[in-house]
Amino acid sequence: MFKQLIASLALCLVVLSGFSQDRLVIKVIDENQKPLPGTTVSLNQSNSVTNEAGVAEFQAPVIQKNFTLKVSHVGYSTVTQIIRPNTALQITIQLKMASIQTGEIFVYGTRAKENSATTYTNISKEEIQKKNLGQDIPYLLDQTPGVVIGSDAGAGIGYTNMTIRGSDNQRINVTLNGIPLNDAESMGSFFVNLPDFASSTQSIQVQRGIGTSTNGAGAFGASLNIQTDILESEPYAELNNSFGSYNSWKNTLKVGSGLLHNKYAFNARLSRIASDGYIERASSDLKSFYVDGGLYTDKHILKATLFSGKEKTYQAWYGTPEPLIKGDRALLSDYAGALEIYGGTELDRLLNADRRYNYYTYDNQTDNYTQTHTHLHYTNIINDKLSINSALHYTRGAGYYEEYRAGDKLAKYNMSPVTIGSETIEATDLIRRRWLDNHFYGLTYGLNYNPSNNLKFTLGGAYNQYRGDHYGQVIWARFASTSELGDKYYFNDAQKNDFNIYAKTDYSIGNWLINLDIQYRNLYYRIDGDDDKIKNLDFEDRLNFLNPKVGFTYFVNPQSNFYASYAYANKEPVRKDYVENPLNEFPKPEKMQDIEAGYRFKNESFNMGANVYGMFYKDQLINTGALNDVGGTIRQNVDDSYRIGVEFDGAWTISPQFVWRATAAVSDNKIKNFVEYNSVYDGWDFVELKAVTYDKTNISMSPSTVLSNDLTYSPIKPLSFSFISKYVSRMYLDNTSAKERSIDPSFVNHVRAVYSFSTWGIERIDLNLSVNNIFNAKYQTNGYTWGSMDTAGNRSYYNFYYPQAETNFMLGLNIRF
Repeated sequence: MFKQLIASLALCLVVLSGFSQDRLVIKVIDENQKPLPGTTVSLNQSNSVTNEAGVAEFQAPVIQKNFTLKVSHVGYSTVTQIIRPNTALQITIQLKMASIQTGEIFVYGTRAKENSATTYTNISKEEIQKKNLGQDIPYLLDQTPGVVIGSDAGAGIGYTNMTIRGSDNQRINVTLNGIPLNDAESMGSFFVNLPDFASSTQSIQVQRGIGTSTNGAGAFGASLNIQTDILESEPYAELNNSFGSYNSWKNTLKVGSGLLHNKYAFNARLSRIASDGYIERASSDLKSFYVDGGLYTDKHILKATLFSGKEKTYQAWYGTPEPLIKGDRALLSDYAGALEIYGGTELDRLLNADRRYNYYTYDNQTDNYTQTHTHLHYTNIINDKLSINSALHYTRGAGYYEEYRAGDKLAKYNMSPVTIGSETIEATDLIRRRWLDNHFYGLTYGLNYNPSNNLKFTLGGAYNQYRGDHYGQVIWARFASTSELGDKYYFNDAQKNDFNIYAKTDYSIGNWLINLDIQYRNLYYRIDGDDDKIKNLDFEDRLNFLNPKVGFTYFVNPQSNFYASYAYANKEPVRKDYVENPLNEFPKPEKMQDIEAGYRFKNESFNMGANVYGMFYKDQLINTGALNDVGGTIRQNVDDSYRIGVEFDGAWTISPQFVWRATAAVSDNKIKNFVEYNSVYDGWDFVELKAVTYDKTNISMSPSTVLSNDLTYSPIKPLSFSFISKYVSRMYLDNTSAKERSIDPSFVNHVRAVYSFSTWGIERIDLNLSVNNIFNAKYQTNGYTWGSMDTAGNRSYYNFYYPQAETNFMLGLNIRF
C-alpha cells in the first residue's frame, strides 16, 4: 500500500518539475458580482473548474499564442473570447443567467435558502468527487458538524450508519430531489440499497435540528436534501474506477448527451461496488444504475428519472464481543455462554479470534434486497414571479435476509412434531428467509410566488402511500414435518398513508429577513396479521401533527449576519416501537421544541458559522441499548429529555496554497428522571422487572464532543494533499452513564492526495489516493449491550462493538471525456 503511495507522489513531483510558476488566473462572477464555483473554463485542450472563490488557473506555457477561452456554467449563457499573448494574467468574466432553468428548482421548497434562519451545511459536487471512492454517503459527510459515522463491515462499504447531534437515521429526514427516501415503517434510510448514488449527486444540504418543512418523516436530528446531477449543456462520458484494501472495488460508467436541439438531455450511469469487508466474511456485492431524460424549455421542464440498486451483503450486525476488543480473554467463556456456544469448533474459533470476529459462519447468511425508484418531475415557470413544480414517484422494494438457525422449535414455524420410531422431535436445524415486499408511491407539489425582491411565498405538500408485506419462509429443515416449500410461517400486511401541506414566507425589511413556516401532517398506520414475534398483531394508529417554525436573520453587513429560530415538531413511532416495546405499552408520538441561534461570516478568505441550540423533547423514543434479533435498536418513551449544544463550522484560505477547514460540536444530552427496567432471573426462571431510577443521565450513543479537521496544501492548482482528523468523545451504550458499558473516545487521522490534469484531448483526469486511519487506531463508533439481574441485585451485562478498519487505502482513477 505505501509503495503505491510513494509511487504516486513521485509521479506528481516529476510532473510538477515541468511547470512554470507564472499563471493565467480566470475569475468568474455572476450578475450580482458573486463568485461562481463549479464553472467550466477551457483554453483549447486545457480545462479547469473554478473553486469556491470562482477562480480557475492555467500555467503560463499555454498562453504563448492566441487561444480561445470558453467559460460555461449550467443555467448561465456561455462566454467565448480570444486570449492573446499580451493579455493580462488576471481576467474577470461575468456570466448572465440563461433562459433555461436547472434542476435546482426541484429542491426549491425543501432546501434552506442562503442566510435563512436555519443551521445547515452545503456539500458541493466538487467536494463529493474528491471523496467518492466507493464508500457510502455517510462517509462523504464525515467532516460536517456533529456527524458520527460507522460501518457494520468496518470499511464503509455495505451497511453504514450515521448520527447527527446524537440522532440516528430514524430521525434524519432524507429527500432525493424533494421526494422522501426514508422507509415508511422503519423511518431509516438505507443507502446500501442505492450503491454509488453519490456519482449521480450534484449537491447535498445537511440541515441540523428540525430544519425546514419538507416531505416525508419528521426530522428530529437533521435533514439530508440530496440533489441529483443538474443539466449539462455539453455531451460527456466518464469512467471512474477505484481499488483498495479488503479487495474493495468501484467501477462506474457515466454518459450524457448534453443539450440536444436546445431542449433535450439524457444521462445514464452503471455502477458496481464490491468488498470483502474488514470484518470476517462481511462481504458486499452492490450493483446499481441511473437513467434520466428531460425536456427543457424557457417555461417548462419535464424530467423522468429511473434508478435502481441491488445489494447482497453478508451479515455482520451481531458485532464483536468486548473481550476481543479490549483483550480481557478471561471473560470469553462468559460471553460464549451468552452466545450459546458450549463447545466444539465454534468455541475454539471464538477463543482464538481477534477484533475482526464474525459470529456468523453459514455461507449464505446474507441480506438480499432490490429497490427501484421512478420519479417524474414537472415544472412550469409561468413568469419571473410565479412557478409551479410537481412530481410523481413510485418505489418498488423486495428482498429477504437468509439465516441458519440451530435447534429452533418446530412449533414456531407452524410445523408439527416429527416422530421417528419411539422418538418425538420438537426442534430442528433449519434455514429461513424473512421477506419484505413493498410499494411506496405518491405525489409532491409546490407553488413558488415571489411578488417582489423582498417577499417570497411557497405553498407545498405531498400525499404518499405505503403498502408492505412481511413474511417468513423455511427453505430447508433437517426435520421438516409436513411443511411444503413456499409455506409462510407468518404473514403481516402493513399500510401507511401520509398527507402533509406546508406554507412558507420569506420577508425582507431593512436589515432583517423573517422566515415563517407551518406544516400540517396527517398519518394513518395499520398492521394486520401475524408478526414473527407476535401473533394477531392487528392495530391502527391515526395521528395529526401541526409543526410551526419562525426565524429571524439580521444582516450586520454583506459579509455577516446573526440569526435565531424557534420550531416545534412531532414525529410518529416506527414499526418496531409497536412490535417490540420493552414495557408492552402502545408507543406515544414524540414532540420536540428546537431553539437555534447563530452567527455567520463570509469573505474571500474566511468562511465560518457558529451556532447554539436547544432541543427539548417530550416522550422521546430513546434506545435502550439492546437490539432485536435482526440488529434493530429497541426503544422506549421517556417523559423529559433534551440536547443542548454549540456548533462551529469554518474554512480559512490561509494562502493560495493552504486551506484549513474545521468543525466542532459540543453538547449536553440528558434524560431527566429516567427509569430503567431490568429483567430479574432466579437461575433460568424469570421473576420480575425491577425499576432503577436515575435523576439525570446521558442519552445513549450521544457523544458530548465531536471535532474534525481538514488541512489542505496545494503546491500547484492541479495537486492537493489533505490531512484529515476526527475526534469523537465517549458514547454510552445504554442510558445509565455507566463507563463499563460505553465506547471509548476515538481519534482517527487520514491523508488524501488528489491530482487533476488534462491531456490528449481528454477533458479531465483525476488521480485520487486516500489512506485512512494512518496511525492504525483501534476504534469503534457503534455498539450495543444487554443483560439481566439476579435476585440478589447483581447485574450481568454483555457488550458488543462494531470495530472499524485499521490502516487501509483506496486509489481512484477518474477519466472524463
